[in-house]
Amino acid sequence: MAIIHQATLTPSKMELLERWLPGRSWFPDTGSAPEKAGHFRFDDPEGEVGLETILVHSGGAVFQVPLSYRGAPLPGADDHLVGTMEHSVLGSRWVYDACADPTYVRALAAAILAGTPQAQHVLQVDGGQKVLPESVTVHGTGTAGISVPEVGDITASDAAEGTVIRAGALEILVYRRLDPAVPPAARSLVGTWEGQDTPVALAAVTEG
Repeated sequence: MAIIHQATLTPSKMELLERWLPGRSWFPDTGSAPEKAGHFRFDDPEGEVGLETILVHSGGAVFQVPLSYRGAPLPGADDHLVGTMEHSVLGSRWVYDACADPTYVRALAAAILAGTPQAQHVLQVDGGQKVLPESVTVHGTGTAGISVPEVGDITASDAAEGTVIRAGALEILVYRRLDPAVPPAARSLVGTWEGQDTPVALAAVTEG
């Protein structure tokens, strides 16, 4: 589960994205700020890295932005740093494009290949916990219990279709602009959200 704290973030996640997204080759220059359409999370088995994917509306389309939140810089990932923020409960957080973060890539591969479910959002409040509704529901097409290859060294590069992640024997395509007309591949992560009831391809394992 993903434990959500009642906290103040400075700057906010959307403020970080408003600064970072316009520099991406896959994001349109519409002149207006992106609007959040929903989000989902994966669990880090070690409980150290926050893994959240935010969907944003811009220019009449929906775009996917996977993020990882860390308590210290990720070595070798400076080119993929979205920014830093102060979390009133957790302290300083380094925010990365998660396509270059091995913790996210492992979680994404497990979701696609082994059907590992998304993390349930749980709000920490008044000494207890409250389960929150999901704004985006995702699932992988894989088979539970299947062996997931080791991730190994990671490279992430933008292409016309999205961001291509090469990690060991795996190659994963993360779609940035989400297109309901694109049929999901055999090994995919698909999702639905408010206003989008038909599953849309979010990512696919293309090799490995």
